[in-house]
Amino acid sequence: MLAYILRRVALMIPTIFGIMLITFAIIQFAPGGPVERVLAQLQGQQEGSLSRITGGQGDLGGGAARSGGGGSETSKYRGAQGLDPAFIKKLEAQFGFDKPAYQRFGKMLWDYARFDFGQSYFRDVSVLQLIKEKLPVSISLGLWMTLISYAISIPLGIRKAVADGSRFDVWTSAVVIVGYAIPSFLFGILLVILFAGGSFFQIFPIRGLTSENFESLSLWGKLVDYAWHLTLPLAALVLGAFATSTLLTKNSFLDEIRKQYVVTARMKGLTERRVLYGHVFRNAMLIVIAGFPGAFITAFFTGSLLIETIFSLDGLGLLSFSSIVGRDYPVVFATLYIFSLLGLAVNLLSDLTYTWIDPRIDFSARGA
Repeated sequence: MLAYILRRVALMIPTIFGIMLITFAIIQFAPGGPVERVLAQLQGQQEGSLSRITGGQGDLGGGAARSGGGGSETSKYRGAQGLDPAFIKKLEAQFGFDKPAYQRFGKMLWDYARFDFGQSYFRDVSVLQLIKEKLPVSISLGLWMTLISYAISIPLGIRKAVADGSRFDVWTSAVVIVGYAIPSFLFGILLVILFAGGSFFQIFPIRGLTSENFESLSLWGKLVDYAWHLTLPLAALVLGAFATSTLLTKNSFLDEIRKQYVVTARMKGLTERRVLYGHVFRNAMLIVIAGFPGAFITAFFTGSLLIETIFSLDGLGLLSFSSIVGRDYPVVFATLYIFSLLGLAVNLLSDLTYTWIDPRIDFSARGA
């Protein structure tokens, strides 16, 4: 097993390299860039404000050389008419775009290997600090959504498998399918209209993870306030999230219930509960439980952008999107690097979870 883990860890290096290389190459050909953004802003200022703005951008290049971007050596930027070419070259140097692309990419990889992500281009804060500030929202949405969806889907899926074809199975399947078909953001908008002052009731807040007086509340008050703010966004996310795992649980149990060892156990006189939870459960839940790390990482990284926007929750999804739109390349590349690294680690964790649930599975006997 140790050899298998080491092989998988070793494969993460070329995988990360490929992801960063492809993204970096795409960025080079993407229209616009941080230099063009600053030039466009400067062109819109009044005559004589140039020195004031450039003074405020004096340290824009912090970490720029390590993050790459859509710039190149001094060229004809659209919107740069009337600006001193020497100033444009200086601006490129501040962002690190005075160096060849391969040098910028190499420096980025070296710095990222040491988890040095530099400064944001347009925020006076380090990239790691930015990510740290957004983590509570993303962790709250990702973790609770995964736990709640599994808490609903596993018992519901088992009940549906045991009662396969019954009236309960039919109407719950209809609910699950409808929930899966409704986009989470659309359900989120409906919840805002109904319960957050849209048109009917003003019961839940739609801004932030906590209230302004959160620090002055008691421990119980903080827990209630935290749950109060998360109720609507979690309801919107869970609606579609539990559908897939419910059907997966049901089908997995149905497949196991029909196997010969279950028939044999029943013939020996074991109770239905003993058969179901003593024999079927471990085998049927293998694929469901082992997928928990992957489900969490998916919810953590990709499932909450629109929900964060609707409910004014400033998390990693919104940070990544705004950074892409604003050409804040240090944030874009750093979040991509961290997400990719964690995603690969979670995939390895999922495989190890299989062996923990069922020791008969031996990945060490297979190739990586």
